[in-house]
Amino acid sequence: MTTQSPTVLLTGASGYVGGRLLGRLRARGLKVRCLARRPENLRQRVSGDVEIVAGDVSDASTLDSAFVGIDTAYYLVHSMNDTGSFEEQDRVAATNFADAARQANVKRIIYLGGLGDDDEKLSPHLRSRHEVGQILKQSGCQVVEFRASIVIGSGSLSFELVRALVERLPVMICPRWVSVLTQPIAIEDLLDYLIAGLDWPETESRVFEIGGPSQVSYGDIMREYARQRQLKRWLISVPVLTPRLSSLWLGLVTPVYARVGRKLVDSMRNPTIVKDQTALQTFDIRPRNLADAITRAVINEDRDLADTRWSDSLSSSRGIMSWGGVRFGSRIVDSRSVTVDVPPAQAFAPIRRIGGKQGWYFASFLWTIRGFIDLLLGGVGLRRARRDPEELRVGEVLDWWRVEEYQPNQKLRLSAEMKVPGRAWLEFTVEPSGTGSVIRQTAIFDPVGFLGLAYWYGIYPIHVLVFKGMLKNIAAAAIKG
Repeated sequence: MTTQSPTVLLTGASGYVGGRLLGRLRARGLKVRCLARRPENLRQRVSGDVEIVAGDVSDASTLDSAFVGIDTAYYLVHSMNDTGSFEEQDRVAATNFADAARQANVKRIIYLGGLGDDDEKLSPHLRSRHEVGQILKQSGCQVVEFRASIVIGSGSLSFELVRALVERLPVMICPRWVSVLTQPIAIEDLLDYLIAGLDWPETESRVFEIGGPSQVSYGDIMREYARQRQLKRWLISVPVLTPRLSSLWLGLVTPVYARVGRKLVDSMRNPTIVKDQTALQTFDIRPRNLADAITRAVINEDRDLADTRWSDSLSSSRGIMSWGGVRFGSRIVDSRSVTVDVPPAQAFAPIRRIGGKQGWYFASFLWTIRGFIDLLLGGVGLRRARRDPEELRVGEVLDWWRVEEYQPNQKLRLSAEMKVPGRAWLEFTVEPSGTGSVIRQTAIFDPVGFLGLAYWYGIYPIHVLVFKGMLKNIAAAAIKG
């Protein structure tokens, strides 16, 4: 007789921490049910064995079905990215979740909150994080609350902010919050704690303060990142930047939208350090220091786009578009799609044959000119062509690109080896849609400094012309067969 593995309810699976936690839970062999406002969007990013139910914590009437058969639920929800009063929205969401959990006899809620001393005058963001923990406890369920400071990991909001500031600004005029102490934690260690919360044998509710061993200022974090990237940066502190001005400044030079930046900066006035060491005594987890956390984050950034990003959260961008592409982290993304009335294999065939003698389906003379310029700059140009006109392999060259990922009839991802002030990728995906297929073409650019930004925006009109023409002709070739 076999016992069925328990089902864990996960909220926030479309966010940075939740997206990565989902992978950890599945690796343990657990059945996972994700609560999502837009299940169709999340379904594109998870495997078929993950159950997804429609529901919104702000609407109590949508939650009952999500809790059926649940013993443990993760609450990784916050409203900082939303407009309006995020404190009230957090309060309503937590109350709805707590009520539904109580009615379903959920045994344990694992909640990720924020560090901060209740005896101090906390920012609205941190005050709301603590209030949510109290509301969840009122459900009568056991609540295991982990309070963390900023999270260091490829794609996290905090890391992207530091990364963008240091990469783009040789001289930084820094407001007062740059000197406030914090105790950052690596994303891997944070996930270890969240998983350990499943196995904690006690039955009472408990707050655990967690963080790495390094108590540092935000300025120290930027200096350490600059050291590892071998960048010379100067930080000049001034006392005049208000939270509002700081948030607008962050919105201009980092990937953080101004409304998120203001709430984030406002919370940075409070020290966020671990004062209770119980977590180290309770769990067999020894978090890495700041230098090691940044090293791992940099490696992951250099290897590929992060597995999940803070901007993946459905509420963070709200469809905000801008001329030149959309910002994801410090990268700029230009994505477009077309639907064709052919099966995926036929839709993918022109993509599989791209480059070499086949060419790039539009404005071949512009590609030739760009290849010649690359040769003059000491790059590879278009001389390398491709190994085979029909087949592709991961790692082989394709003109001035290298095949980074290849899934037949589904996905082709190319990384650029041309001379550009940054790093560039070109990605094609094909997904079934009704009786046809959706072909998506995505250009991704990670600029280095202002030269990289000037390069992208300077040639963006040409990019628009080329990318639109490419996608149109790829679709025509797919239909022609």
